[in-house]
Amino acid sequence: MNEALAQFFFSGRVVDVAMALTLIEGVALAIYHRRTGNGVAPRHYALNMAAGLFLMLALRFALLDAGWVLVALCLSASGVVHALDLISRWQRTGRQPNFR
Repeated sequence: MNEALAQFFFSGRVVDVAMALTLIEGVALAIYHRRTGNGVAPRHYALNMAAGLFLMLALRFALLDAGWVLVALCLSASGVVHALDLISRWQRTGRQPNFR
């Protein structure tokens, strides 16, 4: 692997690019939905997107050796937001979860 490409990955820049593209996608979807009324409403994807962004942030902190506390906080935040997303999806269906 050439040195520039390795530096791009190991410096965390690749995660910066992925996070920026994710944020651009979210804003573009919201604008499209607001202008046309079509597509996915932000309330249907925002929590899922936030969980993914927290996972990417945890990866970035891990790549930069920022310490286990920041990585753990981001992973925990991702888990909490993911749980909130699941709860909101169940509420939209009008059914209660059945874990049996």
